[in-house]
Amino acid sequence: MNVTVLGCWGGFPKANEASSGYLVEHDGFKLLVDCGSAVLSKLQNHLKPADLNAVILSHYHADHVADIGVLQHALLIDSFTSKTREEPLAIYGHNEADGFQTLTYKNITKGVAYNPADTLQAGPFSISFFKTNHPASCYAIKITDGTDTVVYTADTAFQRELASFAQGADVLLAESNLYKGMDGSSAGHMTAQEAGILAREAQVKTLVLTHLPHFGELDQLVQEAGEEFSGPIMLARENLEIGF
Repeated sequence: MNVTVLGCWGGFPKANEASSGYLVEHDGFKLLVDCGSAVLSKLQNHLKPADLNAVILSHYHADHVADIGVLQHALLIDSFTSKTREEPLAIYGHNEADGFQTLTYKNITKGVAYNPADTLQAGPFSISFFKTNHPASCYAIKITDGTDTVVYTADTAFQRELASFAQGADVLLAESNLYKGMDGSSAGHMTAQEAGILAREAQVKTLVLTHLPHFGELDQLVQEAGEEFSGPIMLARENLEIGF
């Protein structure tokens, strides 16, 4: 399995970068996890949008879905020119918010509602869900190929129950929108220290800090997570690739 960070910024993208977007690949299957602002631009450094096999969304805040519309338009143009695809692109999302209705577009994309209580099969991946603590209905996403596993917390305040969901994951993509001592309980975001606690309690192999803040010294996030988790810690960045 290979995970590529396309965008890692919380709320809005830093200049010339992107907000949330991750490309997960295995056996030639290409899954885009979240599609935030500028993700479509960054995706094209790796593949044609029409070569995606599926998209899955954690929730419908703009920094996670802003580029869905332009992705749909890119596929529409491709259908007139290169004709890469024979079937609509599946975009998986929960149907607990109005955003789901935007996922189906002509015969270009098809919105597919996932049931958070069930395991979703998408290509070689088995995908399961955990409802997070966030103002909008949001789900953490666990993706496994049967051997390797990546867990993406999406947006959430700290919940110890997430450790059970992420137990033993090879890679934990954990939101770290805040610094130690800040209270993210009402905003629905974690500190880097809390991400470290989660990684330790889940006994994951590697922690990747993402959904990064636009203030402070980002290297401090790694230090704060390292106070709680003794394993490898990476700071997400554009084009970071993690193979396992």
